[in-house]
Amino acid sequence: MDYLPLFFNLGGRHCLLVGGGEVALRKAELLVRAGACVRLVAPAVDQDLAMLLANGPHTIDSRTYRPADLDGVVLAVSATDDPAVNEAVSRDAAARQIPVNVVDQPDLCTVIFPAIVDRSPVIAAVSTGGASPVLTRQLRELLESLVSDGVGRLAAYLGERRQALKKTFSDVSQRRRLTEAFLASPGARAAESGDFETADAYLFDDSGDVSTGEVYLVGAGPGDPDLLTLKALQLMQKADVVLYDSLVSPGVLDRVRRDARKQYVGKVAGAASTEQESINDLLVRLARSGERVLRLKGGDPFIFGRGGEEIAALITESIPFTVVPGITAANGCAAYAGIPLTHREHSQSVRFVTGHPKNGEVHLEWQEFAHANQTIVFYMGLGGLANICKHLIEYGRDPDTPVAIISKGTTPEQKVVTGTLSTIVDIVVSSEIARPTLTIVGEVVSLYPGEKLSRN
Repeated sequence: MDYLPLFFNLGGRHCLLVGGGEVALRKAELLVRAGACVRLVAPAVDQDLAMLLANGPHTIDSRTYRPADLDGVVLAVSATDDPAVNEAVSRDAAARQIPVNVVDQPDLCTVIFPAIVDRSPVIAAVSTGGASPVLTRQLRELLESLVSDGVGRLAAYLGERRQALKKTFSDVSQRRRLTEAFLASPGARAAESGDFETADAYLFDDSGDVSTGEVYLVGAGPGDPDLLTLKALQLMQKADVVLYDSLVSPGVLDRVRRDARKQYVGKVAGAASTEQESINDLLVRLARSGERVLRLKGGDPFIFGRGGEEIAALITESIPFTVVPGITAANGCAAYAGIPLTHREHSQSVRFVTGHPKNGEVHLEWQEFAHANQTIVFYMGLGGLANICKHLIEYGRDPDTPVAIISKGTTPEQKVVTGTLSTIVDIVVSSEIARPTLTIVGEVVSLYPGEKLSRN
């Protein structure tokens, strides 16, 4: 180990910062956040840096560095582009046995600044010892994606309850066991969200009567796994069991915890499907047995995802749950195709419509869709495309209204075909486009860039 990682309490203590530019500003921001009293020394000071230190117990001396500037400080930082000044600060601080950091010059440092993930009071730090700042930054970005924003509230809650826990349970081993069980329970999620009353019910329960099972209802987005939210990724790593549907892409499933059990509960048109009531019952049964259940749904759970039916069942049975929204197919697929759903010259409103209602028939208020300058997005509408086009024309939509069909949107297999209300059915037949698809009707489709669009 090249460095011993320590966490330095700088609250109310004096630190010397030499340098007045952008690099010094970044260091000053960290020092101020840590509660330090910054003594800045530099012949010239950037405006942003001066404003940062204008309030509070900080001082600015607009001059060159002097050895006496180290009097009474507990940390020295040199952030100048003058090698002689940097060497002098390093030498003088080391002679006084004051920790010193010289930016981007590890050989002049006795301490280095790590990359920080701040979820106070939880602090995570990573360093490569100055070997590769770029690698350090990428490791920090990885930690940022894994550590939830609520973990700070969780840590603060546990700190506040520590004495009460000791008073209630005198045995150290018992407290450790209860805390470990709590962190694996819905109580931890409650504490992260600030619901401390619910959290207490889990933390202080030693009866074994409180179920530790819970359900995560997570939107998997339209297909590209890189469109998953950070919260979705975090819960995907906690789940014991995963129930997923047919619109969840293999790439998304690959991001789930490796040892989690996966069960397909999808619904496919024209094939045997899992009844929604059976899915509801399964969610309840698994959660009651103590499992952390990930219900992974394509797009967003509440946009034609029947998520409302599932949480209704969970509420009825008093099962704790968390809902994580996802990028819905309409937004994701349209964006990847380069088709704006609204445009001030072409569309002032957008409607999301299911093309496959509960009774299997496309019965809609067609007269509401007849107006120009609105975008209609049909989910699951490929099988009823002919009827959709027929009804829109019958109720007054121009037969030349542009239409786009997006197949397997946001994935490497994405395919887009375009036409009009009067031509798209024949175009789709000849193109043999594959499900799942999304249908966009409206003047905005005329903006489709075709093969000119380059996607990452």
